[in-house]
Amino acid sequence: MKNELYELLVNQVPEIRTEYQEKRRQVSGIGRIGCWVYLLRLNCSWYLLPEGFRNERNSCKSEIKKLCDQNSESTLEILPDPKTLAHKLMKFETISFDVFDTLIFRPFSKPSDLFYILGYKMKYPDYKRIREEMEETARKRKYKETGSYEVNIDDIYTIISKECGIDKVEGIENEINTEKEFCFANPYMLEVIRELDKQEKKYMVVSDMYLDQNVIELLLKKCGYPKPMASFISCDCLKSKSQGDMYDWLLKTGVKRQGWIHIGDNKISDIEQARKRGINTFYYKNVNELGNLFRCQDMSVITGSLYRGIVNAHLYNGLCHYSRFYEYGYIYGGLFIVGYCQFIHQYVANHNVDKILFLARDGDILRKAWEILYPDEMDQIAYVYWSRIAATKMASSRFKYDFFRRFLYHKVNQDYTLADVLKTMDLTWMLEDICKENNMQAKTILTDKNVDGIKAYLQKNWEYILNSYKEQVDAGKEYFKPIVENSRAVVVVDIGWAGSGAITLTYLFKEIWNFDCDVTGIIAGTNTANNAEPDSSETFLKSGELISYMYSQEKNRDLWKFHNPNKKHNLLWEALMSSYNGSFRGFYSDHTGKIKCRLNAPPKNKESIRRIQRGIIDFVKAYKKMTHNIPELRTVSGRDAYAPMQLLEQNENTEFIKIIEEILDETNVV
Repeated sequence: MKNELYELLVNQVPEIRTEYQEKRRQVSGIGRIGCWVYLLRLNCSWYLLPEGFRNERNSCKSEIKKLCDQNSESTLEILPDPKTLAHKLMKFETISFDVFDTLIFRPFSKPSDLFYILGYKMKYPDYKRIREEMEETARKRKYKETGSYEVNIDDIYTIISKECGIDKVEGIENEINTEKEFCFANPYMLEVIRELDKQEKKYMVVSDMYLDQNVIELLLKKCGYPKPMASFISCDCLKSKSQGDMYDWLLKTGVKRQGWIHIGDNKISDIEQARKRGINTFYYKNVNELGNLFRCQDMSVITGSLYRGIVNAHLYNGLCHYSRFYEYGYIYGGLFIVGYCQFIHQYVANHNVDKILFLARDGDILRKAWEILYPDEMDQIAYVYWSRIAATKMASSRFKYDFFRRFLYHKVNQDYTLADVLKTMDLTWMLEDICKENNMQAKTILTDKNVDGIKAYLQKNWEYILNSYKEQVDAGKEYFKPIVENSRAVVVVDIGWAGSGAITLTYLFKEIWNFDCDVTGIIAGTNTANNAEPDSSETFLKSGELISYMYSQEKNRDLWKFHNPNKKHNLLWEALMSSYNGSFRGFYSDHTGKIKCRLNAPPKNKESIRRIQRGIIDFVKAYKKMTHNIPELRTVSGRDAYAPMQLLEQNENTEFIKIIEEILDETNVV
């Protein structure tokens, strides 16, 4: 009776099943009573007020989540290494595995999200919902006819063909081919079964699924698994693990309960029902149930599901443990870098751009990702040395106000000595005279009381300063000339935020170096409502000379209001794009006339930065692999790209952010 009630209230509607199981995992003991009340409410909402159910379901997804602070996520669930588990399994006569979410993964946070892709292929709107509804109808009809809810794909598409007008054969073929395209092996379980296979130990699969034995074994083969000795699928046997009669039936066929161990991810179907019958079990926790506790939900449905599915499968499959820096790159940087590269690529294609300049140091990781995403277009890009410091000096003839603001007033009352300030400006040769005229010493701290006197001295000697920078300006021309020659249009790519990198290069290209090419700046995000100068680049953004990917005053305005550099949001993004090479200070010519780039010393914590980049690159590779058959659906909006990081920014007091700040302290240029 209990099993039939569970089947009726839980398994009939996928949305209800998902919501109930998520609630059920959060309680134990007497709390289960509340879960049943919640289940009844879900059913009433679904059948009486379906729109109300959907609104309630969406609104309950709070994006204020407690993030993983104390350890890396991949170490939260420790599994025995595959060889150890295989060794333990060897003592059992019969070893059975669940299939989906145990042996085989889909790159989605919910298995049914695969139907979005199926609907796209068949050019059928709202297909995911329709496909789930038709499966529910097929199960009800099957129960009336046979007393079993177990259906196969033929049963489902018989109804789909009648109700939707989709050709049955075509529909089945499309769905099976889509499963083949997207399903991939759980790397942990693949190693376990390969170890068993080395010892000539056979395994069997037991699955509640509408795909029959032939299709299941085809998918296992495609994923690299050796052929199972037997496959017992609910749609073939008309029995299920969820109700338990699949286990009863197998025990009657001669499988010995004490010599049998079953491995699966569903706590009820694979574990509780098996244990009730005296069968040994190994609970392999569902990677999405584990990971979604920390994953962002406020994303577009397809990109969000792909993102969560890829991240969860990678971090929680159990094969490898990663550092927190690696996970920082994988979780928060990977999707952003993929989306930013795609955004740049699309802009370049639409505007006949000849050359893409990735500015150091933020462009380092973009260049590496570009090589993965667009390997045939590497000749179109160039990684070029540029920085705020170099730009401020070399364009000082035009942007004099910014020169004083950045080099002097931004450093007031921050324990910078006069010697430090002049060294940054490459004006150490003026130190002695400034000290004499202002009655200071080299170690005098720059303050609000003495800054105006220093500025006055520099103003008085402005022509000498400009002349001292002429060598750098001339060297810069020789550096950029071979990179952009024969280019009529170039884009300059930076992380942001005011777009000064692109704006100063545009001035130098056009007014100083006389390069005959148009320049457009592409930035990840702009100055925001929380900046002291929120409108500094608005005219450039309005005219199209600057393009923003994630947000601006006119684009994703909620993010423009949320992003706050005063809470170190800028720095968290810059940490994702940090390079383990030293920051750029300026150009010069050596004694042979060869152009050289002067760099600061590399950051001390280079290995942490390498790990962040490795995490980003691994995500980029995974995302490309999982979407290689649907390039049209790969596009990541700026809003989606920002969403994972927004969770981190909302947890501003986490221990993890403090660790990231240690990297920032070492990589930021004074």
